[in-house]
Amino acid sequence: MAPYVDGFVLAVPKKKLDAYRRMARAAGRLWREHGALSFRECVADDTRVKMGISFPRLMKLKPGEAVLFSWIVFPSRAQRDRVNAKVMKDPRLARLCKPGNMPFDPQRMAYGGFKTIVAL
Repeated sequence: MAPYVDGFVLAVPKKKLDAYRRMARAAGRLWREHGALSFRECVADDTRVKMGISFPRLMKLKPGEAVLFSWIVFPSRAQRDRVNAKVMKDPRLARLCKPGNMPFDPQRMAYGGFKTIVAL
């Protein structure tokens, strides 16, 4: 069975990247502890594209913001659902995501679950 992936794209103020990194590292540990296969957080480095729409344009990036591209890998969608349910009930996640203390605007985060169609 091909892995299942939750993917995210979000804008983070550059001055809050260190806080975001700390939050993401702690969150990643929770997802891995509860059964995710891998957890990745990547900041845009090369977004000058000659075709398509760049991530900064897609995210309507404001001055002083960076684009983050992130994903979590699971063995299956069913396992993703089980892991996410456990993570959402984990009190450590609630402490990480206190309203007003987030290093990014969750309303500007794009998220979705993806079936793997090619894995090499």
